[in-house]
Amino acid sequence: MVSSADVAMLIRRGGVIKNVEGETLKDVYDYVAARAKLPEGVTAEVFSEELYMREQVLSTAVGNSIAIPHPRRTLFKDPEDERIIVCYLKQPMDMHAPDSFSVHTMFIVLSSSAQSHLGVLSSLAKIFRNKDFVRLLSMQPDAEQLIRKISTLGLS
Repeated sequence: MVSSADVAMLIRRGGVIKNVEGETLKDVYDYVAARAKLPEGVTAEVFSEELYMREQVLSTAVGNSIAIPHPRRTLFKDPEDERIIVCYLKQPMDMHAPDSFSVHTMFIVLSSSAQSHLGVLSSLAKIFRNKDFVRLLSMQPDAEQLIRKISTLGLS
């Protein structure tokens, strides 16, 4: 299990990108890739393409206007390079979410292993069950505001 401190650290590493522009999902991923803090050796082009290819397999939208995009494959091996990049879209996008709500917030997960990835997904799922946290996302909080809120949720 990934703790709230682990999720906080991953968000701190990845940062927050606001007002993400794009008419298509590929445009959105290109925009994010050009601005994201990526691990050494991961190019913006590969990052964007991997996110887009994964989305073609199955939507990463999870409901409540949130998506958890991630590459189809591991792009690096060092756990110190893991991160979560939080993105707020300028215009909500239909990503075929199970609840049919358009996505306005993405938590892009970059993991060094399948085990780590599953732990992060599990922790995010628990965080997203908190109604106060989901409401906070509509205000587009910065990384420190997100981290403060996550620290109050008591993930173990």
